[in-house]
Amino acid sequence: MKKPELLSPAGDMESFESALKFGADAIYLAGTQFGMRSASKNFTPDELKTAVEAAHSKGVKVYVTCNTLPRNNEIDELPDFMKTVAECGADAFIIADLGVMELAAKYAPSVERHISTQTGIVNYKTAEVLYNMGASRVVLARELSLEEISDLRAKAPKELEIEVFVHGSMCVSFSGRCLISNYLTGRDANRGDCAQPCRWKYHLYEEHRDGQYYPVEESDEGTFLYNSRDLCMIEHIPELVAAGADSLKIEGRAKSAYYTAVVTNAYRHAIDEYLDSDGKGMLSPWILEELEKVSHREYSTGFFFGSEPGQATENGGYIRKYEVVAVCDKYENNTAFLTQRNRFFSGDRLDVLPPSGEPFEIMVDYMMNDKGEAIEVAPHATMKIIMPSNVEIPAGSVLRKQR
Repeated sequence: MKKPELLSPAGDMESFESALKFGADAIYLAGTQFGMRSASKNFTPDELKTAVEAAHSKGVKVYVTCNTLPRNNEIDELPDFMKTVAECGADAFIIADLGVMELAAKYAPSVERHISTQTGIVNYKTAEVLYNMGASRVVLARELSLEEISDLRAKAPKELEIEVFVHGSMCVSFSGRCLISNYLTGRDANRGDCAQPCRWKYHLYEEHRDGQYYPVEESDEGTFLYNSRDLCMIEHIPELVAAGADSLKIEGRAKSAYYTAVVTNAYRHAIDEYLDSDGKGMLSPWILEELEKVSHREYSTGFFFGSEPGQATENGGYIRKYEVVAVCDKYENNTAFLTQRNRFFSGDRLDVLPPSGEPFEIMVDYMMNDKGEAIEVAPHATMKIIMPSNVEIPAGSVLRKQR
């Protein structure tokens, strides 16, 4: 059985630690320059070095995005950036620009070159050319079907790795090359600064009646014209592997550490179940349920089965069913030591996601503050909480409450 790589996102150190803790085989992130997610905190050189060392100590790889399309005045900054990434020990760059690819080969030859989905790779010939230029992996355009991926895999060089997105937000435009944000807000999506205007609601104006508009509403909330559903392929790992995918990529560098933890954990268990059952077993129901416990838009299988992903027409926001209320710092002597994230009460039923194994529920029968005083509510962000529990809550567990 071929074991696919599970590739998880990290927009900051907390998300990185979540990906590492919950089972990623590789983690992709950005430095403070040339990354396609400017809203994320991203990683300073010192943080990058720390992250790479932590990942490598667990046999996990780190890929650094260098996937913006740099302008003339930025080119001279690339050599030093690439040298720094190489010195930190990163395993690969993710690159969208041919000039950047050539510079990476010159200034960081020890770092592999992966070609970003931004490049729009949809055929085996382009994959072959990029391989001949020094690419070790291509991240395919999200618009390809499984059949097209299989055909590309059969005709591309066998040494060239294939990476595909399997979960997360999808852009309304081909391979993320959208200009709506630039036109409406001056924020360039192709430089990591998308304002996501595709999620906004719109109205229709009649040409000859200035100042008057005529709502064309799909719901009372308005009309959502471009609002793509989120991608979710967790039920189709056998098909993805059969088509030739070497790496299964989760989108989400701008999302929370909690999102990274839950989705990484779900796909880790899904992949492991696939391997344990020789690709013939049914996915455990709890794995699917986990993906309903993170903020998401309506799910879709995208273009993998030959159909367009479609739009979520009733709203432009997220479905939110759970919220994080605490994380477990340690558990000893039948007591959990927690750090609060959102308010919760004595008497609440909480859902616990451990770093390994299935989630489980507990009741909050009694809790204390860090002075040992009994409390009925944990109202303050990051406050320390002591909670007796006969059920072991492993360190690193995330505690959640249904909204």
